[in-house]
Amino acid sequence: MTTRLYLILFLGLLLSSSCRKETKPIPSETFQLTPDPNSVVKGFYLVNEGNMNMNKASLDYLDFRKGTYRKNIYGEINPDVVRGLGDVGNDIAVYGSKLYVVVNVSNKVEVLDVKTCKRIAQINIINCRYITFNNSKAYVSAYLGQVGDPGAPNGIVARIDTATLKEETRVDVGRQPEEMAIVNNKLYVANSGGYSPPNYERTVSVIDLASFKVTGNIDVAINLHRLKADKYGDLYVTSRGDYYDIPSKLFVIDTKTEKVKKTFNIGVSNLTIDDDIAYYYSTEFSYHSGGNTITYGTLNVKAEVLLNKPFITDGTDKKIMIPYGIAVNPYTKDVFVTDAKDYVSPGTLHCFDPSGKRKYSVTTGDIPAHFAFVY
Repeated sequence: MTTRLYLILFLGLLLSSSCRKETKPIPSETFQLTPDPNSVVKGFYLVNEGNMNMNKASLDYLDFRKGTYRKNIYGEINPDVVRGLGDVGNDIAVYGSKLYVVVNVSNKVEVLDVKTCKRIAQINIINCRYITFNNSKAYVSAYLGQVGDPGAPNGIVARIDTATLKEETRVDVGRQPEEMAIVNNKLYVANSGGYSPPNYERTVSVIDLASFKVTGNIDVAINLHRLKADKYGDLYVTSRGDYYDIPSKLFVIDTKTEKVKKTFNIGVSNLTIDDDIAYYYSTEFSYHSGGNTITYGTLNVKAEVLLNKPFITDGTDKKIMIPYGIAVNPYTKDVFVTDAKDYVSPGTLHCFDPSGKRKYSVTTGDIPAHFAFVY
């Protein structure tokens, strides 16, 4: 009886093992677009955030010269990486021969070969947010603490050597720091304090890169987020307001005086600056209405005036549910806008020519958000 029982158990285990399927990465998909063999820009990477706690961050690549859009390439190229790209891809950038992807909830910065997308290293930083570069150093803003914790400590900016890919040091800034920009050897970081409403932060921290110390804080407005530098030494920083009675606004900071010099009473969720033109959109949520107010616009950063010149002119903007990412090809002046739709299904990438007419659209991963051009 014992021998027979062991034989039955062994056969059952063997059958179970033979029927079990190996877990494989989701294969990539390729979509054919119109090639541009003479494109100065090779293409761009697009990181899709993926909804929080769903481990669905993914990476796409648009090759301008071949006219191909490859969706979900990370898992196929890096099949041995457990859990793939991770949870919430929050930023992406190319520096030198490497591609850096900030994965927020997975507490890491993925470093990839920019040509092959093959993983080189992982840099662990708790609740990391955005990345920027200067003189062979990478700077990463991080909330620290658990997601949504109102008792989280002050955030930091970490300095990483791009040769060794090791963190060298870090400096404390405000609570829940967001985007950064570097002007004249100073790093500016927007602090939000978004984990403890209504006690938001309202400053931009100023870090001297030589000493890597905070030298001051610029008072702006509550709940700061985006921060972009133009070529004239000014910073454009957005305030998300409180989603109730304090509206979103856009502020201009003069880095020479380190003071706010102009306020635009417009909502701006995201913006990109190309030459003298800033392209922006706003998806302003209100708890009073329970919905979003969506607008698009441009402004001249040299003259510091709003322009009556929409960058979408063919009515396609009415078909975009939730604009979520924006970029401009610096050579062709094509404008790219992503649509996150309902946040849980594949999004869409739209390309508009300089006249504002849609050239093409392509399906992306979930919550397409951040661009990195490849030259």
